[in-house]
Amino acid sequence: MIGSVVWIVVTDVLLNVLPVGRGVYAVLSAAKGTVFVLLSAVFLYQLLKKREQLEKTEENEQQLLTLINSMPDFVCFKDSEGRWLRVNDFGRRLYGLEQIDYIGKTDRELGERMPFFQKAFEQCIESDREAWESGTVTRREESFETPDGEMKTFDVIKVPLFEENGKRKGLLTIGRDITQQKRAEELLRKKEKLSVLGELAAGIAHEIRNPLTSMKGFIQVMQETREVNDHYMRIMLSELDRINQIVSELLVLAKPQSHDYRPFLLGEALSYVISLIGHEATLTNVSVSVHNNAPKAYVHGDQNQIVQVLLNIMKNAVEAMPNGGTLYVRVSEAEGSVCIDIADTGIGIPKERLQKIGEPFFTLKEKGMGLGLTTSMKIVQEHKGTMRIESEVGKGTVVHLTFPSARAS
Repeated sequence: MIGSVVWIVVTDVLLNVLPVGRGVYAVLSAAKGTVFVLLSAVFLYQLLKKREQLEKTEENEQQLLTLINSMPDFVCFKDSEGRWLRVNDFGRRLYGLEQIDYIGKTDRELGERMPFFQKAFEQCIESDREAWESGTVTRREESFETPDGEMKTFDVIKVPLFEENGKRKGLLTIGRDITQQKRAEELLRKKEKLSVLGELAAGIAHEIRNPLTSMKGFIQVMQETREVNDHYMRIMLSELDRINQIVSELLVLAKPQSHDYRPFLLGEALSYVISLIGHEATLTNVSVSVHNNAPKAYVHGDQNQIVQVLLNIMKNAVEAMPNGGTLYVRVSEAEGSVCIDIADTGIGIPKERLQKIGEPFFTLKEKGMGLGLTTSMKIVQEHKGTMRIESEVGKGTVVHLTFPSARAS
């Protein structure tokens, strides 16, 4: 049909427009059948090719949708105005959108339709704004409660998309459920705290036993002589004060740890940790050399957690020098950062093992749990700091810590 129409148009042009049309018409009439077949074949080929391309596109799109819907992660596409275009099956189940027409709705509109998730959607609006303002991929953790009472935590990645002229095009959001991972990390942290507290309890018990032994001896002497010796009494009172100080430190360390982020004087935390490891260092003939070049340096964070980090690192350093040595601690402040270098003259760590330092349950100690540095690195990250370890076999190890500097409140 289309071929006939084309032929009619061509012959009409030749007969009525072109001067030589009538002369050529006779030749074309003879070739009419052949031209019609050729035109029809070309048209049919183009039609089949386009249909094949369309079917292939639809097949690829269906495969992509199947892949996205089978992912155990939240995947959502939004337009430049924050309206939902598509969300995978996991996302619909997560927010209870199976029976709700979400397409074209904003987070605020969905929050009105689903009041239970209103705070979660408000959180999404804020993270979307951060992604658009940054103009690049952003990553953050978002937590919210589900209708069954479970608190979910997601590692959320947001990818803003732009046109060639810089205008907003769309936003891709991918969220991975890390609830179990967060619980495991918290469990590891609690186990490490118990392990450290157990070791410290043994050291503190020894510290308490020494003055008690002295006091017992003085009391026995006074009992035998039936005289009260003022010199002995002063020593006994001094030893009692020492015991009281040790018990007070133990109570501070053992009390429930809460995330109390505030500026604190780093030097105080450092002195406290050094006093805790002092006995163990003395027993192994390890001397402690402290160079605090920033005595007024403040760090913003949880002081108890920073104490735990310093304690883990210094205990490792002391244990790496079983035959004695020197523990060097240097504090400095520059360009808005507080730097702490903790070095030992111990046995060092081989390169192949240094790469695994910080992995859970990897340890160089015979009776260790392999959680100390794992916990410490996590705490440092939460405080927006860095930890870097250098070591050489036979020469020792250096741990470099940095934290953002803070001002006293």
